[in-house]
Amino acid sequence: MPPQTRGSRLPKIVIERQFESEESSSESEPENEEDDGGDSEMLSEEENGGKEEEEMDVEKGKRKEKKPITISLKKVCKVCKGTGHEAGFKGATYIDCPKKPCFLCKTPGHTTMTCPHRVATEHGVVPAPRRNTQKPLDYVFERQLRANIPAIKLGHVVPDQLGAAVIRLHSRRVTCLEFHPTNNNILLSGDKKGQLGIWDFCKVNERTVYESVHRIILNSMKFNPVNDGTLFTAASDGTMCLTDLETGISDRLMDLNPNGWNGVANWRMLYGLDICWEKNLVLISDNFGYLYFLDQRSKKKVGEPVLIHKKGTKVVGLHCNPLQPELLLSCGNDHFARIWDLRRLEAGASLCSMSHGRVVNSAYFSPHTGSKILTTSQDNRIRIWDCIFGNLETPSREIVHSHDFNRHLTCFRAEWDPKDLSESLAVIGRYISENYDGVALHPIDFIDTNTGQLVAEVMDPDVKTISPVNKLHPREDVLATGSSRSVFIWRPKEKSKTEHEEVEERKYKIFVCVKEGKKGQKKLEDGSDDDDDIGDSDGCHKKGKRPKSSGKGKKVR
Repeated sequence: MPPQTRGSRLPKIVIERQFESEESSSESEPENEEDDGGDSEMLSEEENGGKEEEEMDVEKGKRKEKKPITISLKKVCKVCKGTGHEAGFKGATYIDCPKKPCFLCKTPGHTTMTCPHRVATEHGVVPAPRRNTQKPLDYVFERQLRANIPAIKLGHVVPDQLGAAVIRLHSRRVTCLEFHPTNNNILLSGDKKGQLGIWDFCKVNERTVYESVHRIILNSMKFNPVNDGTLFTAASDGTMCLTDLETGISDRLMDLNPNGWNGVANWRMLYGLDICWEKNLVLISDNFGYLYFLDQRSKKKVGEPVLIHKKGTKVVGLHCNPLQPELLLSCGNDHFARIWDLRRLEAGASLCSMSHGRVVNSAYFSPHTGSKILTTSQDNRIRIWDCIFGNLETPSREIVHSHDFNRHLTCFRAEWDPKDLSESLAVIGRYISENYDGVALHPIDFIDTNTGQLVAEVMDPDVKTISPVNKLHPREDVLATGSSRSVFIWRPKEKSKTEHEEVEERKYKIFVCVKEGKKGQKKLEDGSDDDDDIGDSDGCHKKGKRPKSSGKGKKVR
């Protein structure tokens, strides 16, 4: 349905000019002016008064003759900068620009509201059984690797009920999440300010925020496989640190900007981070297309950096294959996802380059067999490759999904469910809101990557912010989401409990970090994800307060 224009009903504003009264001619002439002969006499008071009245009447007539300035307010489109129409969100409805293709599927001829992909995510998706490459290598793959996948597909357990939350845990928006490898109740989160949060979501109000780990955006983090009490982190300040989770003391292992700020052209930022356990290497990527190596045992750099993507572009994601760690998957802003062999790693020697329409936000191997690839691109496409040993020029399936975000959000990334043995379930947040009983909500989508079908939509009427960061628990049926500055925990809905018990439990498990003087504020809408978010004072830290050089954070119980 085309957007309705209301140009004829636009209000008009009339602005009248106000002029300062002109100086009277009497003021411009000297009051006591003598003739050459000295016989001149002063004007009487009556004559002066009559002259001033005449001049005032003339001035009023001049002001009446001036025409007013009329300004008409015209609608200006934020997309094409044209006039006469608008584009963007109107409540829960997204209005497309009539001069641009559909915002969701990027094809012309219809709008987002009538897009078939919005109604059915599986629209146009070819299911996995129909795609047969008929190559001998595929037959070997089916015999060797597919044997670990169960023949009967088990039902998906979706955590769809809000179980716990910390509102405004961070002072800026959440950028990454990670579950503890051995302690099931511990969740770690990083934010745009470089802070590291540690939260025990079973005790809810026990949380720690270390403020001095990094100076700006914490992009990636991985647990040390040798010691799960320490964490590798990479940030946009160009540093990689190894942080002790108990004390908060960080050991800076890499600093690409030792001389400080020297301009945008020289400032290096670290994005992708992963660990190759077979070679004891920590792999890090930067914003210039290079890959760096760090020895996990000596904590020192190894070798020279290798250019793995187009020079001058960000490499935002790294992932080692779970069964064949020498295979590395990378993705970046040059619109490509690439597979590398760490045994023969050099510039331009990738095993395969998978092209995308726009920037690739993430790329992951499947968690169990490592035979599939899941990528998320800014062109509103989720792409799946069923076999890394077959033809990788074109994906096996493309699923249209709304995640083309603006600059004030963390990137959306579709991630596998690590507990799904069929390697078919993925989770990702949704950008375009939907109208649920008059409330605009942004659900978290569970998608079957084999068919493209939407398995579940996870949402809560009180959570009205967008949830771009999502992480599924590797051992339990738990989903963690980062929405703006808050962190939420979702669990499967228990049918045995009554509605009253669920409400009481929910009230107990929601903790709000608020400013001093705002006691009792329990609103789950914690503001936008704008870059202008300020460091509000809360129960975790105060605005402008920096920790000591030891790096210790403030623990709140």
